[in-house]
Amino acid sequence: MTDADLSYSAFANVYDALTADVEYEKRCDYLELIFKKHMDTEPELVTDLGCGTGSVCTILSSRGYDCIGIDSSEMMLDIASKKDADNKILYLNQDMCEFELYGTVDVFLCMLDSLNYVIYPKDMNRVFALVANYLNPGGIFVFDVNTFFKYDEILSDNTFVFEQDNIFYTWENSFDGEYCDFRLNFFVKDQSDRYSRICEEHSQRWYSHKELCSAIEASGLVVQAVYGDLSFDAPTKEEQRVFYVVKKGK
Repeated sequence: MTDADLSYSAFANVYDALTADVEYEKRCDYLELIFKKHMDTEPELVTDLGCGTGSVCTILSSRGYDCIGIDSSEMMLDIASKKDADNKILYLNQDMCEFELYGTVDVFLCMLDSLNYVIYPKDMNRVFALVANYLNPGGIFVFDVNTFFKYDEILSDNTFVFEQDNIFYTWENSFDGEYCDFRLNFFVKDQSDRYSRICEEHSQRWYSHKELCSAIEASGLVVQAVYGDLSFDAPTKEEQRVFYVVKKGK
């Protein structure tokens, strides 16, 4: 299954409320530091793969970058478009494993473990090949992935229960050492104090550093750095999210 198989239909309506603690501004600050550290010139055009409701694109656009957002969910992109009052951002309803652009870009992004939703290695190879094809020489691809520690020790076979504002939900996980399946049940209260139920089932795959490097090298891209979450230090053994910075040669 690729991200094209993930509907994110009704889930799109509650996504922003559930990710309110992500600190997107802080993440964009970190991305800009990566641009300065790993690029010779300031990027102009940035493409976000699996952009969701466009939070990263919205912030980067407000900071002067030209942005393209790609996502397989029409409802996610509908919400993203409503945030773009000036219509500065180009949103494309495409699968990240099969996307097409009109030209090349300076930076590709894939944030918040979106790449883990690409569960077949052949599709992962395709993502990196497409990025290499559309990336300008000297450009970079910045992505983050969930670690084995997070899947095995945090998510594992655990069930979590959350309540936030008018949303109550349960999050059940099962991890077999390679694939992690999520079963989410949302109960959303409307203005009449009645609850509607939203059920979602998603899957992610854990990729080892060796597997990722193999796919990256096969595409002709080069790994520049591997960092802990929002840091410029090497990942620790208990890191839950790891950032990769991949570059295309000149």
